[in-house]
Amino acid sequence: MKITAALARKLLRLAEGDTLPRSQLKNALIDSLLEHGVFSLRSRGTQQSLFCPDAAALQAYLDNHSGIADLQRYIAALDKEDLQRSESVRVASDSKLKPVRSFKGFLVNCLEPVITRLNGVELILAPLPGAFTYIYDFEQFAPAEDVTIVGVENGENFRYLERQRQLFPDNKLLFVSRYPQSCDLLRWLQGISNPYLHYGDFDFSGIRIYLTEFKKSLHERAEFFVPDGIEELLREYGNRSLYQRQLDQLADVTCLPEPGLQRLVDLICREKKGLEQEILIQGN
Repeated sequence: MKITAALARKLLRLAEGDTLPRSQLKNALIDSLLEHGVFSLRSRGTQQSLFCPDAAALQAYLDNHSGIADLQRYIAALDKEDLQRSESVRVASDSKLKPVRSFKGFLVNCLEPVITRLNGVELILAPLPGAFTYIYDFEQFAPAEDVTIVGVENGENFRYLERQRQLFPDNKLLFVSRYPQSCDLLRWLQGISNPYLHYGDFDFSGIRIYLTEFKKSLHERAEFFVPDGIEELLREYGNRSLYQRQLDQLADVTCLPEPGLQRLVDLICREKKGLEQEILIQGN
């Protein structure tokens, strides 16, 4: 059985000479320790207490049965927020001692070289069609202050940036992918001061994602990207079924803080269509 941090702390107290009420320790591990003579019982009236007559015997049992060579290190590992799997193996012979994210971070892409810093070292990101850069240590990743961060909602738009160049004349842009979806991207955005431009679908769902995930946290630093010609694009390529499916989200996208975004919602309601951002990839 896996030994929780709470149980490990009680075992450590017993190893250090404390006694604990038997009623506080009722599980299969304690029963086994009593059966093997590692723990003993003391009775006082109807109360029974556990004690450990030989701390070395307890440590040997834990080492043999649970791979725990040092209780104090084991407890420290369980308490550690950023525990690595390699540490789990060392303290408990088990890489799955506690849930650990094997990968964190997010993907970045660019149209022109972008100067950034990663772990204190200058990193120049350069565009390479068909390949992206994965930022793992995002806590130590910082773009130059004059770079605008563009959050891209859908994978195909993130992949084919070159075919959307006409939309982004500014050459100081760093594109970040919303997927794989986690809290890392938002945590990173909250820790930097760069402006944020959200590039998503032009429908109620895409607007709601922007408002609830990004605008809510970044406030005036965030803006929703509305391209020129959106009215004509909605009219020609918009999807009525998409609009109908998302009508229940209309209440979530009212009283908007950005005039351009409010105009987009008004257009969607007038045309009764939603538009997916992939339409902006040239050559489709």
